[in-house]
Amino acid sequence: MAGSFDKKCMELALKLAEKGNGNVSPNPMVGAVIAKNKKIIGKGFHEKFGSNHAEVNAIKNAGKKTAGAALYVSLEPCCHFGKTPPCAKAVIEAGIKKVFVAMKDPNPLVFGKGIMELKKAGIKVELGLMEKEAKKLNEKYVYWMENKKPFAALKFAITSNGMISWGNGKRKKISCNESIKIMHELRGEFDAVLVGIGTVKKDNPMLTTHGKKEKNPYRIILDTNFEIPLNAKAIGKDKKCIIATTKKALGKKKAKKKILEKKAILLELKEKNGNVELKELLNVLGKMNVSSVMVEGGQKILTSFIAEKLAQKAIVFVSPKIAEKGLFFVDQKKVKKFELKNCIAKKSGKDVLIEGYF
Repeated sequence: MAGSFDKKCMELALKLAEKGNGNVSPNPMVGAVIAKNKKIIGKGFHEKFGSNHAEVNAIKNAGKKTAGAALYVSLEPCCHFGKTPPCAKAVIEAGIKKVFVAMKDPNPLVFGKGIMELKKAGIKVELGLMEKEAKKLNEKYVYWMENKKPFAALKFAITSNGMISWGNGKRKKISCNESIKIMHELRGEFDAVLVGIGTVKKDNPMLTTHGKKEKNPYRIILDTNFEIPLNAKAIGKDKKCIIATTKKALGKKKAKKKILEKKAILLELKEKNGNVELKELLNVLGKMNVSSVMVEGGQKILTSFIAEKLAQKAIVFVSPKIAEKGLFFVDQKKVKKFELKNCIAKKSGKDVLIEGYF
Protein backbone atom coordinates (compact mmCIF):
# COMPACT_ATOMS: atom_id res chain seq x y z
CA MET A 1 0.00 0.00 0.00
CA ALA A 2 1.39 3.38 -1.04
CA GLY A 3 2.40 5.78 1.74
CA SER A 4 3.28 9.47 1.92
CA PHE A 5 6.86 8.92 0.69
CA ASP A 6 5.55 6.93 -2.29
CA LYS A 7 3.17 9.76 -3.18
CA LYS A 8 6.01 12.28 -2.90
CA CYS A 9 8.07 10.23 -5.35
CA MET A 10 5.21 9.93 -7.84
CA GLU A 11 4.52 13.68 -7.59
CA LEU A 12 8.16 14.25 -8.53
CA ALA A 13 7.86 11.77 -11.42
CA LEU A 14 4.88 13.73 -12.79
CA LYS A 15 6.72 17.04 -12.47
CA LEU A 16 9.68 15.57 -14.30
CA ALA A 17 7.39 14.20 -17.03
CA GLU A 18 6.03 17.69 -17.73
CA LYS A 19 9.51 18.87 -18.71
CA GLY A 20 9.09 16.91 -21.94
CA ASN A 21 6.00 18.91 -22.92
CA GLY A 22 6.18 19.88 -26.59
CA ASN A 23 9.30 17.81 -27.33
CA VAL A 24 8.22 14.15 -27.10
CA SER A 25 5.01 13.90 -29.15
CA PRO A 26 3.63 11.62 -30.52
CA ASN A 27 5.12 9.81 -27.52
CA PRO A 28 3.66 10.51 -24.07
CA MET A 29 5.34 12.61 -21.39
CA VAL A 30 6.87 10.27 -18.80
CA GLY A 31 8.84 10.83 -15.61
CA ALA A 32 10.57 8.28 -13.39
CA VAL A 33 12.05 8.28 -9.89
CA ILE A 34 14.09 5.53 -8.20
CA ALA A 35 14.25 5.29 -4.40
CA LYS A 36 15.97 2.98 -1.94
CA ASN A 37 15.57 2.95 1.86
CA LYS A 38 13.27 5.99 1.53
CA LYS A 39 15.95 8.00 -0.25
CA ILE A 40 15.75 9.14 -3.87
CA ILE A 41 18.76 7.79 -5.77
CA GLY A 42 17.79 8.41 -9.40
CA LYS A 43 15.44 10.42 -11.56
CA GLY A 44 14.81 11.05 -15.23
CA PHE A 45 12.23 11.91 -17.87
CA HIS A 46 11.60 11.38 -21.58
CA GLU A 47 13.34 14.46 -22.97
CA LYS A 48 12.88 14.24 -26.71
CA PHE A 49 11.14 12.00 -29.26
CA GLY A 50 13.53 9.25 -30.30
CA SER A 51 15.75 9.61 -27.20
CA ASN A 52 15.93 7.42 -24.08
CA HIS A 53 12.72 6.92 -22.13
CA ALA A 54 12.28 8.11 -18.55
CA GLU A 55 13.01 4.76 -16.88
CA VAL A 56 16.33 4.35 -18.70
CA ASN A 57 17.39 7.90 -17.80
CA ALA A 58 16.49 7.32 -14.14
CA ILE A 59 18.42 4.03 -14.06
CA LYS A 60 21.47 5.72 -15.59
CA ASN A 61 21.16 8.55 -13.06
CA ALA A 62 21.06 6.08 -10.16
CA GLY A 63 24.18 4.25 -11.32
CA LYS A 64 24.95 0.92 -9.63
CA LYS A 65 22.57 1.41 -6.70
CA THR A 66 19.38 0.12 -8.37
CA ALA A 67 19.38 -3.47 -7.06
CA GLY A 68 16.48 -3.87 -4.61
CA ALA A 69 15.20 -0.34 -5.22
CA ALA A 70 11.68 0.91 -6.03
CA LEU A 71 10.74 2.65 -9.26
CA TYR A 72 7.99 5.29 -9.53
CA VAL A 73 6.88 5.90 -13.11
CA SER A 74 4.03 8.06 -14.42
CA LEU A 75 3.17 5.61 -17.24
CA GLU A 76 3.46 1.85 -17.67
CA PRO A 77 6.95 0.86 -18.94
CA CYS A 78 6.93 -0.11 -22.62
CA CYS A 79 7.63 -3.70 -23.65
CA HIS A 80 8.23 -3.34 -27.39
CA PHE A 81 11.01 -2.13 -29.67
CA GLY A 82 10.33 1.30 -31.16
CA LYS A 83 12.82 4.14 -31.52
CA THR A 84 14.43 2.71 -28.35
CA PRO A 85 14.62 -0.76 -26.69
CA PRO A 86 11.84 -1.83 -24.28
CA CYS A 87 11.95 -0.16 -20.85
CA ALA A 88 10.47 -3.16 -19.00
CA LYS A 89 13.59 -5.14 -19.88
CA ALA A 90 15.87 -2.34 -18.59
CA VAL A 91 13.91 -2.23 -15.30
CA ILE A 92 14.25 -6.00 -14.84
CA GLU A 93 17.98 -5.95 -15.63
CA ALA A 94 18.51 -3.09 -13.13
CA GLY A 95 17.35 -5.34 -10.28
CA ILE A 96 14.37 -3.15 -9.35
CA LYS A 97 12.15 -5.02 -6.84
CA LYS A 98 8.99 -2.90 -6.83
CA VAL A 99 7.39 -0.60 -9.39
CA PHE A 100 4.67 1.99 -8.75
CA VAL A 101 2.84 2.75 -12.02
CA ALA A 102 0.45 5.72 -12.17
CA MET A 103 -1.50 4.47 -15.20
CA LYS A 104 -1.51 1.85 -17.94
CA ASP A 105 -0.29 2.90 -21.37
CA PRO A 106 -3.34 3.09 -23.71
CA ASN A 107 -1.12 2.12 -26.63
CA PRO A 108 -2.37 -1.36 -27.66
CA LEU A 109 1.25 -2.46 -28.15
CA VAL A 110 1.80 -1.92 -24.42
CA PHE A 111 -1.54 -1.88 -22.55
CA GLY A 112 -1.00 -4.15 -19.54
CA LYS A 113 1.79 -6.10 -21.24
CA GLY A 114 4.61 -4.06 -19.69
CA ILE A 115 3.19 -4.69 -16.21
CA MET A 116 2.80 -8.39 -17.01
CA GLU A 117 6.48 -8.66 -17.98
CA LEU A 118 7.56 -7.02 -14.73
CA LYS A 119 5.38 -9.40 -12.69
CA LYS A 120 6.71 -12.43 -14.58
CA ALA A 121 10.21 -11.35 -13.54
CA GLY A 122 9.13 -11.37 -9.87
CA ILE A 123 8.78 -7.59 -9.53
CA LYS A 124 5.92 -6.31 -7.37
CA VAL A 125 3.76 -3.81 -9.23
CA GLU A 126 1.33 -1.32 -7.70
CA LEU A 127 -0.94 0.38 -10.24
CA GLY A 128 -2.99 3.57 -9.85
CA LEU A 129 -0.94 5.88 -7.61
CA MET A 130 -1.96 9.41 -8.78
CA GLU A 131 -3.69 7.96 -11.84
CA LYS A 132 -6.03 10.94 -12.26
CA GLU A 133 -3.11 13.38 -12.39
CA ALA A 134 -1.21 11.14 -14.81
CA LYS A 135 -4.17 10.95 -17.21
CA LYS A 136 -4.61 14.73 -17.09
CA LEU A 137 -0.93 15.23 -17.90
CA ASN A 138 -1.16 13.05 -21.02
CA GLU A 139 -4.76 13.88 -22.00
CA LYS A 140 -3.78 14.53 -25.64
CA TYR A 141 -1.86 11.25 -25.99
CA VAL A 142 -4.62 9.23 -24.27
CA TYR A 143 -7.34 10.72 -26.51
CA TRP A 144 -5.31 10.09 -29.68
CA MET A 145 -4.57 6.50 -28.71
CA GLU A 146 -8.19 5.74 -27.81
CA ASN A 147 -9.88 7.60 -30.71
CA LYS A 148 -7.29 7.46 -33.53
CA LYS A 149 -7.66 11.21 -34.12
CA PRO A 150 -6.08 14.27 -32.51
CA PHE A 151 -7.19 15.95 -29.30
CA ALA A 152 -8.65 19.29 -30.42
CA ALA A 153 -8.52 22.41 -28.25
CA LEU A 154 -10.21 25.65 -29.31
CA LYS A 155 -8.10 28.69 -28.43
CA PHE A 156 -9.67 32.11 -28.84
CA ALA A 157 -9.67 35.60 -27.37
CA ILE A 158 -12.85 37.57 -26.74
CA THR A 159 -13.97 40.84 -25.22
CA SER A 160 -15.93 40.69 -21.98
CA ASN A 161 -19.17 40.71 -24.00
CA GLY A 162 -18.10 37.81 -26.22
CA MET A 163 -16.86 39.59 -29.35
CA ILE A 164 -14.04 37.99 -31.32
CA SER A 165 -13.62 41.09 -33.52
CA TRP A 166 -15.24 44.49 -33.76
CA GLY A 167 -15.31 47.85 -35.48
CA ASN A 168 -14.44 48.42 -39.12
CA GLY A 169 -13.00 44.93 -39.64
CA LYS A 170 -9.36 45.99 -39.32
CA ARG A 171 -7.27 43.92 -36.94
CA LYS A 172 -7.65 45.13 -33.37
CA LYS A 173 -5.81 43.77 -30.38
CA ILE A 174 -8.13 42.12 -27.88
CA SER A 175 -5.64 40.44 -25.53
CA CYS A 176 -2.89 41.99 -23.41
CA ASN A 177 0.80 41.30 -24.04
CA GLU A 178 0.99 38.66 -21.28
CA SER A 179 -1.84 36.69 -22.92
CA ILE A 180 -0.25 36.93 -26.37
CA LYS A 181 2.99 35.52 -24.95
CA ILE A 182 1.08 32.57 -23.41
CA MET A 183 -0.69 31.96 -26.74
CA HIS A 184 2.64 31.62 -28.53
CA GLU A 185 3.93 29.27 -25.83
CA LEU A 186 0.78 27.15 -26.06
CA ARG A 187 1.47 26.44 -29.73
CA GLY A 188 4.59 24.55 -28.74
CA GLU A 189 2.49 22.19 -26.59
CA PHE A 190 0.45 20.97 -29.57
CA ASP A 191 1.44 18.98 -32.63
CA ALA A 192 -0.45 21.33 -34.91
CA VAL A 193 -2.11 24.75 -35.08
CA LEU A 194 -5.20 25.16 -37.29
CA VAL A 195 -6.58 28.35 -38.87
CA GLY A 196 -8.84 29.22 -41.78
CA ILE A 197 -7.78 30.78 -45.07
CA GLY A 198 -9.52 34.01 -44.00
CA THR A 199 -7.03 34.46 -41.14
CA VAL A 200 -4.10 33.81 -43.50
CA LYS A 201 -5.31 36.33 -46.09
CA LYS A 202 -6.18 38.97 -43.49
CA ASP A 203 -3.33 38.69 -40.98
CA ASN A 204 -0.64 36.61 -42.78
CA PRO A 205 0.52 34.94 -39.52
CA MET A 206 3.61 32.73 -39.19
CA LEU A 207 1.77 30.41 -36.75
CA THR A 208 5.02 29.58 -34.93
CA THR A 209 5.89 29.73 -31.23
CA HIS A 210 7.92 32.91 -31.95
CA GLY A 211 10.91 31.28 -30.27
CA LYS A 212 9.01 30.55 -27.03
CA LYS A 213 9.43 26.79 -27.59
CA GLU A 214 12.14 24.71 -29.27
CA LYS A 215 9.70 22.88 -31.54
CA ASN A 216 7.23 24.55 -33.91
CA PRO A 217 3.92 22.79 -34.65
CA TYR A 218 2.45 21.80 -38.00
CA ARG A 219 0.51 24.73 -39.48
CA ILE A 220 -2.84 23.59 -40.86
CA ILE A 221 -4.75 25.92 -43.20
CA LEU A 222 -8.40 25.18 -43.99
CA ASP A 223 -8.50 26.27 -47.62
CA THR A 224 -11.50 24.75 -49.44
CA ASN A 225 -10.93 26.69 -52.69
CA PHE A 226 -7.10 26.61 -52.60
CA GLU A 227 -6.78 30.39 -52.26
CA ILE A 228 -3.59 30.53 -50.17
CA PRO A 229 -1.13 33.17 -51.47
CA LEU A 230 2.19 31.71 -52.62
CA ASN A 231 4.04 34.15 -50.33
CA ALA A 232 2.01 33.33 -47.18
CA LYS A 233 4.29 33.30 -44.13
CA ALA A 234 2.61 30.16 -42.79
CA ILE A 235 4.02 28.09 -45.67
CA GLY A 236 7.56 28.47 -44.31
CA LYS A 237 10.63 26.54 -45.41
CA ASP A 238 10.32 23.46 -43.17
CA LYS A 239 7.48 21.71 -45.06
CA LYS A 240 5.38 21.68 -41.89
CA CYS A 241 2.50 23.58 -43.48
CA ILE A 242 -0.56 21.41 -44.19
CA ILE A 243 -3.06 22.85 -46.66
CA ALA A 244 -6.43 21.14 -46.26
CA THR A 245 -8.29 21.60 -49.53
CA THR A 246 -10.40 19.66 -52.06
CA LYS A 247 -9.72 17.65 -55.19
CA LYS A 248 -11.99 20.00 -57.14
CA ALA A 249 -9.97 23.08 -56.11
CA LEU A 250 -6.62 21.44 -56.85
CA GLY A 251 -7.88 20.33 -60.26
CA LYS A 252 -8.68 23.91 -61.19
CA LYS A 253 -5.27 25.27 -60.11
CA LYS A 254 -2.75 22.70 -61.36
CA ALA A 255 0.13 25.16 -61.80
CA LYS A 256 -0.26 26.43 -58.23
CA LYS A 257 -0.53 22.85 -56.97
CA LYS A 258 2.76 21.97 -58.69
CA ILE A 259 4.52 24.85 -56.91
CA LEU A 260 3.04 24.30 -53.46
CA GLU A 261 3.33 20.51 -53.28
CA LYS A 262 7.11 21.05 -53.10
CA LYS A 263 6.77 23.45 -50.16
CA ALA A 264 3.77 22.14 -48.20
CA ILE A 265 1.67 19.04 -47.53
CA LEU A 266 -1.50 19.15 -49.63
CA LEU A 267 -4.49 17.16 -48.37
CA GLU A 268 -7.33 16.39 -50.80
CA LEU A 269 -10.46 16.12 -48.65
CA LYS A 270 -14.19 15.81 -49.11
CA GLU A 271 -16.38 18.89 -49.20
CA LYS A 272 -19.30 19.42 -46.80
CA ASN A 273 -21.63 22.43 -47.09
CA GLY A 274 -19.03 24.26 -49.14
CA ASN A 275 -16.21 23.63 -46.67
CA VAL A 276 -13.51 21.05 -46.03
CA GLU A 277 -14.92 18.01 -44.17
CA LEU A 278 -13.53 18.46 -40.65
CA LYS A 279 -14.18 14.89 -39.47
CA GLU A 280 -12.21 13.49 -42.41
CA LEU A 281 -9.42 15.99 -41.76
CA LEU A 282 -9.09 14.90 -38.12
CA ASN A 283 -9.07 11.23 -39.12
CA VAL A 284 -6.30 11.87 -41.67
CA LEU A 285 -4.26 13.87 -39.13
CA GLY A 286 -4.57 11.01 -36.62
CA LYS A 287 -3.03 8.63 -39.17
CA MET A 288 -0.22 11.17 -39.69
CA ASN A 289 0.67 10.83 -35.96
CA VAL A 290 -0.68 14.29 -35.20
CA SER A 291 -1.96 13.68 -31.67
CA SER A 292 -3.16 17.21 -30.85
CA VAL A 293 -4.44 20.30 -32.64
CA MET A 294 -4.92 23.82 -31.32
CA VAL A 295 -7.68 25.48 -33.32
CA GLU A 296 -7.12 29.24 -33.69
CA GLY A 297 -9.94 29.92 -36.09
CA GLY A 298 -12.47 32.72 -36.28
CA GLN A 299 -16.23 32.55 -35.78
CA LYS A 300 -16.90 30.16 -38.68
CA ILE A 301 -14.35 27.54 -37.61
CA LEU A 302 -15.19 27.78 -33.91
CA THR A 303 -18.88 27.35 -34.75
CA SER A 304 -18.18 24.27 -36.89
CA PHE A 305 -16.02 22.55 -34.26
CA ILE A 306 -18.55 23.22 -31.48
CA ALA A 307 -21.68 22.41 -33.54
CA GLU A 308 -20.17 19.14 -34.83
CA LYS A 309 -18.83 18.25 -31.35
CA LEU A 310 -15.28 17.82 -32.61
CA ALA A 311 -13.45 19.70 -29.82
CA GLN A 312 -12.45 18.33 -26.44
CA LYS A 313 -11.23 21.49 -24.75
CA ALA A 314 -11.56 25.29 -24.83
CA ILE A 315 -8.81 27.76 -23.93
CA VAL A 316 -10.40 31.20 -23.72
CA PHE A 317 -8.70 34.53 -23.06
CA VAL A 318 -11.31 37.02 -21.84
CA SER A 319 -10.35 40.69 -22.05
CA PRO A 320 -11.94 43.40 -19.87
CA LYS A 321 -12.56 45.39 -23.07
CA ILE A 322 -16.13 45.87 -24.29
CA ALA A 323 -17.07 46.09 -27.96
CA GLU A 324 -20.32 47.89 -28.73
CA LYS A 325 -20.47 46.40 -32.23
CA GLY A 326 -18.65 43.35 -33.44
CA LEU A 327 -18.66 39.68 -34.37
CA PHE A 328 -19.70 37.25 -31.64
CA PHE A 329 -17.30 34.33 -31.20
CA VAL A 330 -19.86 31.76 -32.47
CA ASP A 331 -22.83 31.91 -34.84
CA GLN A 332 -25.67 31.90 -32.32
CA LYS A 333 -28.12 30.52 -34.88
CA LYS A 334 -26.02 27.34 -35.16
CA VAL A 335 -24.74 27.16 -31.57
CA LYS A 336 -27.42 28.28 -29.15
CA LYS A 337 -25.54 27.05 -26.08
CA PHE A 338 -22.76 24.75 -24.93
CA GLU A 339 -21.32 23.71 -21.61
CA LEU A 340 -17.76 23.56 -20.35
CA LYS A 341 -16.89 21.28 -17.45
CA ASN A 342 -14.01 21.15 -14.95
CA CYS A 343 -13.17 24.80 -15.64
CA ILE A 344 -10.10 26.54 -14.30
CA ALA A 345 -9.84 30.34 -14.35
CA LYS A 346 -6.67 32.35 -13.70
CA LYS A 347 -5.34 35.85 -14.31
CA SER A 348 -3.32 36.55 -17.43
CA GLY A 349 -2.15 40.13 -17.09
CA LYS A 350 -5.30 42.23 -17.43
CA ASP A 351 -7.18 39.28 -18.94
CA VAL A 352 -8.73 36.13 -17.47
CA LEU A 353 -7.71 32.76 -18.92
CA ILE A 354 -10.42 30.09 -18.75
CA GLU A 355 -9.77 26.43 -19.56
CA GLY A 356 -12.59 23.90 -19.65
CA TYR A 357 -13.73 20.67 -21.33
CA PHE A 358 -16.66 20.02 -23.64
